[in-house]
Amino acid sequence: MDAHEPLKPFLLAFPGPLRDRLVAAVLSGEKVSTSGLLVEYETEKEELPPVGERSALIDSEGRETAVLEVTEVRVLPLGAVDLQHVLDEGEGYASVAQWRAGHEAFWQGEEMREALGDPSFTVDDDTMVVAERFRVVERLL
Repeated sequence: MDAHEPLKPFLLAFPGPLRDRLVAAVLSGEKVSTSGLLVEYETEKEELPPVGERSALIDSEGRETAVLEVTEVRVLPLGAVDLQHVLDEGEGYASVAQWRAGHEAFWQGEEMREALGDPSFTVDDDTMVVAERFRVVERLL
C-alpha cells in the first residue's frame, strides 16, 4: 500500500471484544461479509460504499490491520437476509434465526441506539439492511 494513499476506515461493531473477534475473523478468512443498517448510513450522511472501494480495517486500538475491497453491496429488508450471507459473515451462526437474534440484540442495544440518537430504536422484517461482501487485498499487521 502506498503510504500517501488515504483509506477510509472500515469499522466493525464498536471498539471492544466484539470488534476484535470480527477483525480476527476477517484476517483468518472466515468473515467475507458484514451487515449494517441503512439508517446508520443515513444518520451519518454517508454514501453506500461502491464496489471496488478500498478501505482500512480498523481494530479496537485504532490500528489499520488490513486493506479491504468491497466486492458486492446489497440493500434488502432484514426479513430477506439469506443463509449464505449469514454463513459468510463468519460469526459462527448456523441459521438465519440465530444470526438475526444476535444482530437484533446488537442493533437494539444501548450503543447503537445512542449512535442513532434514538433511545427506543428497534428493527423488524422491513428494516433495511446493507449486506456487504469484501475481500482482503493486503494484510497490514
